[in-house]
Amino acid sequence: MTLAVAVAADGVRIPVSRARVRGIALNVLRAEGVREALVSLAFVTTRAIAHLNRRHLGHPGSTDVIAFGFTAPGKAKPKLLVGDIYIAPVVARRNARAFGVGVREEIARLIVHGVLHVIGHDHPAGQKRGESPMWRRQEALLRRLERSSP
Repeated sequence: MTLAVAVAADGVRIPVSRARVRGIALNVLRAEGVREALVSLAFVTTRAIAHLNRRHLGHPGSTDVIAFGFTAPGKAKPKLLVGDIYIAPVVARRNARAFGVGVREEIARLIVHGVLHVIGHDHPAGQKRGESPMWRRQEALLRRLERSSP
């Protein structure tokens, strides 16, 4: 079993350690039964995530998290999971204030969310996403992380 998670935050301040970011991602991968994975998590500026959002998803403006899972066409479950996750800490801080949660909790939520997307989970857009199976799984994993963290 090989689970490799790389974390980059060049020029961007994040409110959690890289070790904690890596640990959250690894916990999600293990909880989801992933045995082989190469995942990168990059913390980026709002400008960089807006560029990714427009270029790859066709959406204007910045967002909090974007995830790309790379699998071969036609394969239901690849042996090796490969993905990239981009998180904008400035947007995460803004959302944390709006949702009345701590910024560290919101960053953890985005890490879990991104890893679940890389694994292949999805949710509807808009109001319905909070009721989706992916969202319920995300929140269950967050509660589990909170209980296990020091």
